[in-house]
Amino acid sequence: MASLFNAASKANTAAKGKRKAADQDENLVTEAQPPRRNKQRVLVLPSRGVTSRMRHLINDLESLMPHSKKDSKLDSKSNLHLLNELAELHNCNNTLYFEARKHEDLYLWASKTPNGPSAKFHVQNIHTMDELKMTGNCLKGSRPILSFDKAFDEKPYLSLLKEMFTQMFGVPRGARRSKPFVDHVISFSVVDNKIWFRNFQIIENDPGATALAKVATDEDGEAGGKAKSSKAKAGAAKQPTLTEIGPRMVLSPIRIFEGSFGGATVFENPEYISPNAIRHQLRAKKGERYADRVNQTEALKAKRIKFQPQEGELSRKKVFS
Repeated sequence: MASLFNAASKANTAAKGKRKAADQDENLVTEAQPPRRNKQRVLVLPSRGVTSRMRHLINDLESLMPHSKKDSKLDSKSNLHLLNELAELHNCNNTLYFEARKHEDLYLWASKTPNGPSAKFHVQNIHTMDELKMTGNCLKGSRPILSFDKAFDEKPYLSLLKEMFTQMFGVPRGARRSKPFVDHVISFSVVDNKIWFRNFQIIENDPGATALAKVATDEDGEAGGKAKSSKAKAGAAKQPTLTEIGPRMVLSPIRIFEGSFGGATVFENPEYISPNAIRHQLRAKKGERYADRVNQTEALKAKRIKFQPQEGELSRKKVFS
């Protein structure tokens, strides 16, 4: 019995030694290759002078990004390097800064803080969720699917913007305030060298379509010989559809900088025209029309004076004066 006990104890000690060696090997593997975590956090803040529509747009974008942090309005529009310090204080590595000019123009700064790059956009065609009154609705805090146009892979600056948007709008798994669901799609499309932003809800089943498909399957089953077509109809009815939620906006790229909120210019859009220049041209056209009307009246007066008949010595004014 003693010999059997000694043999069993030796076997147990050998097994324990093997287990310890295996655990050490696993620990070495995990220490050598730690799991990669997507720690993306976005700081969202506006400037002074934003209108109500701009403020609602910022709130809608913040609700779409559960990994974002919001700060109060920035007073200074010239010292943008302060945003790097604010992002560091909030422990954020991305920044979306909405700059309002003249209470009618809105610019978006998208930056990878603190080292860059950063891009400046002109925001146009703003439509908020409340304004559109669309039927789509998604769970607040859910993770989106990012859809990019194939044009983003054709030009270098668009590829850079695609990577920036992926890190900013892509909600990482396990982020703060995020839900473990994927029920909406954020679409980025390139049309007329502008980036069109859209948000859609994913509707997996349509109750009315599924009911019609069931009725069709029952009728086909009674008639016989059409089971394959009924299955195809049921499969087509169960295909997911997209319903737009909002918000909407169009981003016109202006410049891309090497650093964060400044630095060397990497890309400049040659087709961009500032809204101040457009308003100046409109005012100049109105001034030209006014000048044309004044010149026409002066020319008419000169023509009447030129063709006015001259008074002779026997005219009424000279005889009865």
